[in-house]
Amino acid sequence: MLKQRTIKEKVTTTGVGLHSGTKVVLTLHPAAAGTGIVFRRVDLDPVVVFPASAMAVGDTRMASVLIQDGARVSTVEHLMSACAGLGIDNLYIDVSAEEIPIMDGSASSFVYLLQQAGVQEQDAAKKFIRVIKPVEVRDGKGANEKWARLSPHDGFKLDFFIEFNHPAVDGTAQYASVDFGDVTYVQAIARARTFGFMQDVEMLRGIGLARGGSLENAIVMDEYRILNADGLRYDDEFVRHKILDAIGDLYLVGHPLVASYEAHKSGHAMNNLLLRELLKHPDAYEIVTYDSLDSAPESYVRQMTHEWEPN
Repeated sequence: MLKQRTIKEKVTTTGVGLHSGTKVVLTLHPAAAGTGIVFRRVDLDPVVVFPASAMAVGDTRMASVLIQDGARVSTVEHLMSACAGLGIDNLYIDVSAEEIPIMDGSASSFVYLLQQAGVQEQDAAKKFIRVIKPVEVRDGKGANEKWARLSPHDGFKLDFFIEFNHPAVDGTAQYASVDFGDVTYVQAIARARTFGFMQDVEMLRGIGLARGGSLENAIVMDEYRILNADGLRYDDEFVRHKILDAIGDLYLVGHPLVASYEAHKSGHAMNNLLLRELLKHPDAYEIVTYDSLDSAPESYVRQMTHEWEPN
């Protein structure tokens, strides 16, 4: 059977929060089968526990934020994306502040951290959520319309369209399709960085966001061009980062999805609404396991056999 996974040993790193600018110590611990992904604010007394859950998302301004008993853990999407990409089912994530560190703005540092810890298969079947009826959410009209959709698909693929009306973004691909039956997360998605615009920085900092942002952890643009000296990591890095975010946001449903995800100008709020809409319709999905690699979707066969190879 396809088995659940955790990590072999504890690993720790430090960084700063993108929005808070606060130094953060992050420690990953192995967790028993059936635990899921669980965040813990170890700087609080008593410690506050945040099981990763779509219903626990209480703020989606510029990040996905879990809220529990009045406490917050923010910007969980990049680490959740890495866990989804490497097939980690069970993990304790201890954090010493209210925000996961931004690292280099992508998921690659978290991938490296998980790879350093090593993978441990567990004696329990890996559970998947297989979408069996389409589910969709929409917001706005005309040029301002945004939407996101989950549809039946024997695997996991994501199609995303962005539109920012900025020369630097418009000069790259604004649409990308990633099918994990054909590519690996580490190679195709993990290194895509978050991005922002200089003209938004003052406004964001005025509401307590982006205080830790810099050219070291984001693609930054003025009115015309990219300011990072090293340019882009992928020709279509902007839309690939939106896919990276979506993978992390969607993993908050609690299990890997067997589905096709399509989105038009979606973001954290729309992704969370999509999960809530799915969960409102029990006839739109089913929980499944796979007895062998032969019976599993190619997307997850590749994940189980390729993602932990050295790159």
